[in-house]
Amino acid sequence: MRIIFMGTPDFAVPALEALHHAAHEIVCVYTQPPRPAGRGKKLQPSPVQKVAERLEIEVRHPKSLKSAEEQEKFAALEADVAVVAAYGLILPQPILDAPKHGCLNIHASILPRWRGAAPIHRAIMAGDPTTGVTIMQMEAGLDTGPMLATVRTPIEDKTTGELTGELAELGAQLMVGTLRDLQIHVPVAQDDADATYAPKIDKAEARIDWSKPAKEVVRHIHGLAPFPGAWFEADGERVKLLRAEVSDGAGTPGEVLDDQLTIACGEAAIRPLRLQRAGKPAMDRADFLRGRQVPRGTKLT
Repeated sequence: MRIIFMGTPDFAVPALEALHHAAHEIVCVYTQPPRPAGRGKKLQPSPVQKVAERLEIEVRHPKSLKSAEEQEKFAALEADVAVVAAYGLILPQPILDAPKHGCLNIHASILPRWRGAAPIHRAIMAGDPTTGVTIMQMEAGLDTGPMLATVRTPIEDKTTGELTGELAELGAQLMVGTLRDLQIHVPVAQDDADATYAPKIDKAEARIDWSKPAKEVVRHIHGLAPFPGAWFEADGERVKLLRAEVSDGAGTPGEVLDDQLTIACGEAAIRPLRLQRAGKPAMDRADFLRGRQVPRGTKLT
């Protein structure tokens, strides 16, 4: 098939590579423009652009697809289908209508649950036992289009970073299979009554609320790892928690209960497993405590 690929972050890379290896003709890649990054704030191409250039595929990164000129350029590619994976721009109706088979999206949830920008974070934070990937026919609404295929996976104690990598690979293979058998896939409408929304993560959500039950605190930590990272303050220093487990113990919420940094919550306690001090690399609890003692009885905020 003649494919236009539209994606930007690491999540989209496995799909681009899988479609290329499946011998489809990827006529063009659309991605977000290079952004300043690093200490020198030099413009850095997106992960998808780097891979596309390595594969010698034409790359376009318009700031918007709303102009008639951009829409005409898109339609002129005469694609059979556009594959979209975390692209980052709204697709106007002329873009959705241009490919022969429309635009198919790799969405990181089992729709209609968790429509929106942060489905992986929200699924973990909500305590969902499973999540997955949906291949969806795109339409004007926010992740409201009919579904062509799904695949599920257990969440268990995975962080957002870990689950993102897993779902990216699952989504890539699911898209390859969907395109191979596209004619036999019958679109299934979503039930709007079952829809939940996954708004973009606000950094204001990242501060840990020790008054919540330990299970919720752990889900919060895992859902925000590695970015933006759930955090607390100890004697004025901000520390990120990247992995934790529920532990026995009771005390005032936020109280350090022992020399292993067990922390009381509104119900039970948690024990950090991986932490990060400002300006430092992430480290295991034992390494953290060697460089930063947090005595029993310390009140974390």
